[in-house]
Amino acid sequence: MTEILLIILAIAVVIFGFWMIQYSQFRNEEKKRQFELKRESQKAVSPIRLRAYERLALLLERTKPEHMLMELRSKEPEALATWTVAQVQQYLLQTIRLEFDHNQSQQVYVSDEVWDMIVNARDQLATFVIAIAGQLPPDATAQMYASTLMTAFVSNGLTPTDKALEELKAEAKEMM
Repeated sequence: MTEILLIILAIAVVIFGFWMIQYSQFRNEEKKRQFELKRESQKAVSPIRLRAYERLALLLERTKPEHMLMELRSKEPEALATWTVAQVQQYLLQTIRLEFDHNQSQQVYVSDEVWDMIVNARDQLATFVIAIAGQLPPDATAQMYASTLMTAFVSNGLTPTDKALEELKAEAKEMM
């Protein structure tokens, strides 16, 4: 009887050992499959993410006051000579909003931190555009507004737009 129990115990140990080996192999194969799926997914998503980083960098560059004012001059060469401060301000705010709205879907490809910095840059820039207009005398010209805006923006040092752009670039580099 003892011999039969020993044989049964030995068979149970062998079966358990065999099961552990099979289970381990199964887990390794599953991990390998998951890794391959993730790698294939990244191959497909990486170019899309890179384009999103590029588009968001372009958004930040296009909404800098110097770029928006140069764009205004190319579209409406006489704008700064004939428009009011309110018209230029409205143009700048509309440009910021349109650029942001056009690229809003890109948020799914960047971290929440970077997206929050981009939103903050947009909000701070809009506040800045409004504040500079509010500091001017009532009879100020559009040219005076543009000049004051540019001077104030450049003298601000590292702007929220610059900070967001730096963070965006750093995240893009991490991805590569």
